[in-house]
Amino acid sequence: MPEFDVVELGPADHPEPGEQAPEFTRPLVTDEFWEDRTLSELVAETEGRTVLVFTPMTGSFLAKYVWDELADRSWNDRAGRVVGVTASTPYGVKRFLEDNDSPFAFFADPANGVAESYGIDHDLDGMTGVSEPRVAFFALDGDRTVEGAWVATDWPDFPDYDALESELGLE
Repeated sequence: MPEFDVVELGPADHPEPGEQAPEFTRPLVTDEFWEDRTLSELVAETEGRTVLVFTPMTGSFLAKYVWDELADRSWNDRAGRVVGVTASTPYGVKRFLEDNDSPFAFFADPANGVAESYGIDHDLDGMTGVSEPRVAFFALDGDRTVEGAWVATDWPDFPDYDALESELGLE
């Protein structure tokens, strides 16, 4: 088992239920292609909730664990749409999708600007100018209003998935 220290990330200044999620445009990567998309376009075309899931780079154990758990729990069948936001490039995301036969799409955000606008970025230990998103979940309605949220307070930190499904309305 790999050994690592648990790091307290401190408070985050993220959108809360009832607030509107920040708008952004990034490449949306699927198993077939990628193209620039806005969050507004995505939520407007989705029936039901859009669940944004922020994870570190797709190659990290943290991201792999989260996405495997969501696939095992069939979140794509229970929400209108589940989409990732990651600090990976479109090429890295495409490789992850191919290697893991993942049913999800991801916004590629290698500069981590989306996580910063959501108040959930954190600096990587000892790497000046390098950050990644905390693990975080936001359920959004068709107007980008946050209906439920969970944000990690430690690295690594995972939610109680049963409680999270209830919080996000995915029961």
